[in-house]
Amino acid sequence: MKKGIIVASFGTTHEETRKLCIESIENRVRREHKDSMVLRTFTSQIIIDRLKKRENYPIYNLTQALEKMKDQRIHKVYIQPLYILPGKEYKKLAKQAREFSKENTHINVQISKPLLVDHEDFDKVVEGLSFVREKTEEGILFMAHGSDFVTDKSYEVLENRFKEKGHKNIFIATLKGKKTVDHIIPLLKNQDIKKVQLMPFMLVAGRHAIRDMISGENSWKGKLLSAGIKVEESLKGLGEIEGIQDIYMSHLREIICSH
Repeated sequence: MKKGIIVASFGTTHEETRKLCIESIENRVRREHKDSMVLRTFTSQIIIDRLKKRENYPIYNLTQALEKMKDQRIHKVYIQPLYILPGKEYKKLAKQAREFSKENTHINVQISKPLLVDHEDFDKVVEGLSFVREKTEEGILFMAHGSDFVTDKSYEVLENRFKEKGHKNIFIATLKGKKTVDHIIPLLKNQDIKKVQLMPFMLVAGRHAIRDMISGENSWKGKLLSAGIKVEESLKGLGEIEGIQDIYMSHLREIICSH
């Protein structure tokens, strides 16, 4: 094989969402790049260890995946991260790749972009979420994970891009960032929105979507209901949406064609 491709994500212990949101993208990579060796890596060692212990399900970490490529004498390796933003996990991935490259200068390792980096990425995400339609009395609230202030600004940019396209009822808040569901509820009331579709803005609809988004009084659903706002929840991760997959695939094509 002439080149190798590593599809990297934080990972999940949920089998069904792993197949829907991660394996589906990997399968597209394999179909489009039949001459390449394609490997999966998780950047969460905790998840890797849990899957190994609980299910005897082996997953490479990045260094192991790169060593596997090295063993196969592959000298061109492209890493496609399935992150949303170039935040903490992306920086960790890049650092590990640099450390490997220092020890293996004969192997050319290139890292592609996550979902949202360039201005055109935001427009592509709005287009990729084409199933979102404006409804007079309904709102749409996406739950993002949230990171540091700099990367969280990207969610504000994306929300504004939705509004520029005419979707005034679409909101994005974060679980661990500065803007949370508590900031959105007054906005919904001000717009007299009585019902929302609650959706994860995450690669996989795993633990956070189940526990923090819809389960219990302190979940986002619970808080919305307590505020008198009806909720229709969706547990569809971004990774299973074809329009979002298209963006990751285009990022991978770009980096392969440019190197």
